[in-house]
Amino acid sequence: MKVVLQGHIIVPDTDLDAVRRELDAHIRLTRLEDGCLCFEVTPDSIDPNRFHVYEEFKDRASFERHQQRVGSSSWGKATGNVVRRYRINGLGPD
Repeated sequence: MKVVLQGHIIVPDTDLDAVRRELDAHIRLTRLEDGCLCFEVTPDSIDPNRFHVYEEFKDRASFERHQQRVGSSSWGKATGNVVRRYRINGLGPD
């Protein structure tokens, strides 16, 4: 079953420069991951601290591999203090 994550993150002012520096690499690396079908992180047109997130992975295993990679990445470090507001579909029981 496909996994779809959608929502947004709110980045504290103190971390905004680091998040912006890491964003392009994070998008590029994620799109190269096996099982990534779609991955978008876009700045909000009004609030500079808000970024909209939309992800599709072919299955739960692909999504979980992505989560593990991100946790130890430069992006993971840069976004350690962000507020995440996500809705995830497709993570039902195995």
